[in-house]
Amino acid sequence: MNTKPGFVYLMAKKRNGTTYLGVTSNLVQRAYQHRNGLIEGFSKDNECKMLVWYEAYDDLEEARRRERQMKKWKREWKLELIEKNNPQWKDLFDTLL
Repeated sequence: MNTKPGFVYLMAKKRNGTTYLGVTSNLVQRAYQHRNGLIEGFSKDNECKMLVWYEAYDDLEEARRRERQMKKWKREWKLELIEKNNPQWKDLFDTLL
C-alpha cells in the first residue's frame, strides 16, 4: 500500500499572535495558499500568513492523528513548541523551497 506523506503545521499572524493549526500532504502549496489569502476561513480572517512550525510524517494519517492531538492542546503549549524550534518566529516558507 502506498502512503502519502503528511505535515502538521502552524501558521501565525505575528510573534505570540493568532495561530492556525493545520494538516496537509503538500506543505509548500498549503503555506503558499495561506500566505496569499487563497483559503477562506479562520487563517485568512486572522491574517495567519507566516509558517512558524511544522512536523513531517511518512504517512498522512499519522499527521492527522498528531493534528487532532494538538487541537486539544492549550495555546501556551503550541507557543512553547514554536519558541523551542523557531525562537525568532521566522517565516519558514523560504526554507521549503
